Amino acid sequence: MNRVLKIGMFAALFAVIFASCVPQRKMLYLKDAEMVAENLSKEYINDRSIDYKLQPGDNLYIHVINTIDERSAASINGDVRGYLSSDANIYLQTSTVDEEGCVEMPLVGKVQVKNLTVDEAKERLQMAINTYMNGSMLVVKLANFNLTLLGEVSRPGMYKVYQSQINLFEAISMAGNMTNFAKKKEVKIIRQTDNGSEIITVDMGKADILSSPYYYLKPNDIVYVEPLKIKQWGFTSFPYSTVFSIASLAATLYLTFKKNN
Repeated sequence: MNRVLKIGMFAALFAVIFASCVPQRKMLYLKDAEMVAENLSKEYINDRSIDYKLQPGDNLYIHVINTIDERSAASINGDVRGYLSSDANIYLQTSTVDEEGCVEMPLVGKVQVKNLTVDEAKERLQMAINTYMNGSMLVVKLANFNLTLLGEVSRPGMYKVYQSQINLFEAISMAGNMTNFAKKKEVKIIRQTDNGSEIITVDMGKADILSSPYYYLKPNDIVYVEPLKIKQWGFTSFPYSTVFSIASLAATLYLTFKKNN
């Protein structure tokens, strides 16, 4: 009996150590052993250029402002998000890039924008509208910057982004951060390409993610956070209370048995 209790205590102690050490190590972001050891700061260079190229199916919010009319010009300070707060509004109040890569505008007709950035498309559309309207200014925004976050995040789902660019950490924060079971060293990004889709695996546990070309996300990216193998035990969260209860019970039984003998 004494041998059985000792084995039980050892197993429980091992489980407690495993529970408290391994998950903590795997929960860290931006690990850099050299930087931590030498207590140094470190700079990571990353090109923040906005280089997304418009493709068929994209939706552009295009608003023509008559700068001569002060009432009309004042609308430039309005919040575009109010107009694009739902999928229905995006569909009704934006221009879709058609299969030929064009958007259609009143008076102007079709204008080719495929493989242009939003700024380049704005310049081309402005040139086209200037032929018909003097003193006009365009507001052009990409309306369908959607991101999908799946797997070990607190709130998986599709999110709309109302800014020109977003990085991995900002995207993860929208979904309420990763769970304790997230495998940070194998986060997958599924990205649309001209030839289909590509899958990129990044390690968010290492600091060099900051200089990765995939640090900044693109419209319609899917971020999938894989679970740790420990998740297959079937717990939705690590059973710390159960582990400590077993350890406490084993210790109590051992002390009781020892006292009686």
